[in-house]
Amino acid sequence: MEQALTLGRPLTPFLPGKLGAAHRLAAEHWLGRSAEASPTSTNQDAQELPFQRWYRFKEAFAPRAVVDAIASLNHRPTTCMDPFGGSGTTALTCQFLGIRPTTVEVNPFLADLIEAKLSRYDVAGLVADYRTTIDRAWASRPDPAQIMVGVPPTFLEPGVNGRWIFSIEVASQILAFRLAIDALPDAKHARLLRVLLGSVLIACSNVIISGKGRRYRSGWSKRSVNRHDVGKLFERAFLAAVEDICRYGPRPCGDYTLLRGDARKVLTDAPACELALFSPPYPNSFDYTDIYNVELWMLGYLRNREDNRALRELTLRSHVQIKRCYAATVNSPLLREVIERLGAKRDQLWDSDIPEMVRAYFDDLATVLSGLWHVMRPGASVMMVVGDSRYAEISVDVGAISAEIAATLGYRQVERRSMRSMRSSAQQGGRFELGETLVHLTRE
Repeated sequence: MEQALTLGRPLTPFLPGKLGAAHRLAAEHWLGRSAEASPTSTNQDAQELPFQRWYRFKEAFAPRAVVDAIASLNHRPTTCMDPFGGSGTTALTCQFLGIRPTTVEVNPFLADLIEAKLSRYDVAGLVADYRTTIDRAWASRPDPAQIMVGVPPTFLEPGVNGRWIFSIEVASQILAFRLAIDALPDAKHARLLRVLLGSVLIACSNVIISGKGRRYRSGWSKRSVNRHDVGKLFERAFLAAVEDICRYGPRPCGDYTLLRGDARKVLTDAPACELALFSPPYPNSFDYTDIYNVELWMLGYLRNREDNRALRELTLRSHVQIKRCYAATVNSPLLREVIERLGAKRDQLWDSDIPEMVRAYFDDLATVLSGLWHVMRPGASVMMVVGDSRYAEISVDVGAISAEIAATLGYRQVERRSMRSMRSSAQQGGRFELGETLVHLTRE
């Protein structure tokens, strides 16, 4: 981008003119640290930033990417929309830039993570509630088998075929913290503590998150984790969060709007905005809900199979992991050509529904773009980072197809800019041949 932020460049032009010293200092320090992270398209080098370190989120933008995108515009927006909130990087960065964010998130754990980052806190009250939580948790020993009746059997020892994610001792301690948090009267404090508890679950488990899913650790059966380890990790996470809140609490913008639900449906409730900046799930046939499966079940967001199914149904049709309706009406010359080519190779695809899934994905993306059109002001920009996919050696150019569809919805393309190359799946050769593209549109 022509005005991309570089290390050492003054941040003053990106901040609102009238700011108190504390707000300006906090914003310049946090944004300055984010400018050191690269590449701009991912969060890999920004995970130790204040607030970002609360939970390791693999798919997030780096804050620098948000600043770069906004700096490339010919005017400074006062409002910004992210219909796929994720870990809240866009919304949080906008707060530091003095831009009021609106964000949408369907995953309830991630929605809590976003709101925890965007909220203001009374630190003394937060510390008091943490101490209450600790006292109550250590005084109780809940039985996981009674509380987690509908949870998949692999979660608790003895598990299935000799494998499990949590020992009974560790699961009991996690649940003791969870129940103590749920009993807190201050919903804001409970939300933050629940998120921080979620941030330590994988470290206390027999699994790791790798690539596109979850797998057991090497030598997990010989690994020893006890209830005191859970407490130490939770304490460490809490102290880091308090440090971030104390240092960076005063921000140029303290307001926000968070809409919890399906972006295809809830955008009608969103306030007007001048910019939409987001990255939707990619049509790579991966159910992103799987990444957060441990947090969703252990923290009580999901309680049975029906809850799990309902949440998956609310996500974009970017995968074939669950059988669902792939009805779609969207069309474009490029999309039609891709679907025809995929259909001709249906017998070579690892799932016969992939052509219909790909079309349904663009139908969902068109629904989101249509919803944005109705809440955006004329001349407002839509900047979305999309990723290509590849099936049976047939490439799906998501950027080009998205731009073509957007033109039928009342948008004008400003540019399409390559962000990076991504590795294809092992079935497709594992080469760096998939594009990640920034598509910049304006609402006519």
